[in-house]
Amino acid sequence: MASGAGTHSPNQILAGRYATALYEYAESVGALDRVIEESEALARLIDESDELRVFLANPLIDAQEGTKAARAVLEAQGFGSIIRDFVGVVCNNRRLFFLRPILKSFAELVDKKRGVMRAEVVSAHPLTDLQSTQLRARLTELGFGRVQINETVDPSLLGGLVVKLGARLYDTSLKSRLQRLQYAMKGAA
Repeated sequence: MASGAGTHSPNQILAGRYATALYEYAESVGALDRVIEESEALARLIDESDELRVFLANPLIDAQEGTKAARAVLEAQGFGSIIRDFVGVVCNNRRLFFLRPILKSFAELVDKKRGVMRAEVVSAHPLTDLQSTQLRARLTELGFGRVQINETVDPSLLGGLVVKLGARLYDTSLKSRLQRLQYAMKGAA
């Protein structure tokens, strides 16, 4: 994690440390696949629950009470002991507000270890299975190897795609094309 530390914020470094600890522990006890699955489920739960996000962001929650409450919620949702214990450690360290960035860092670490690159794809309409397969094949042709597509729909694009892969951005949306045409026409006038 130390390499390239100058390009990462202290929060990214901290999230990376927690993520690495979780990864290494889960791997050492032979529970990595389950922890990956549960960390993804927990990230979705946080993303979908306003109440949970408010709870996590509350700095006034006592560490012991917060740990107890978080563990109860996770147990009720069927999470295993590794995730429950991990969230307990995060809470005891008064970093509960930081749980979502830690889970994001964990997902990035898993991708890196498995040689997977995530493509953030925004389209005007949901991609069909064929379009997803074709996009994945095209990205492989461009040298991106194993690509996981995370799709978002934004009708304001009108058509085409916006694909973000790491620091690269490919924008073939109709909205952008029309904007470029508009700028070109203003320059010619």
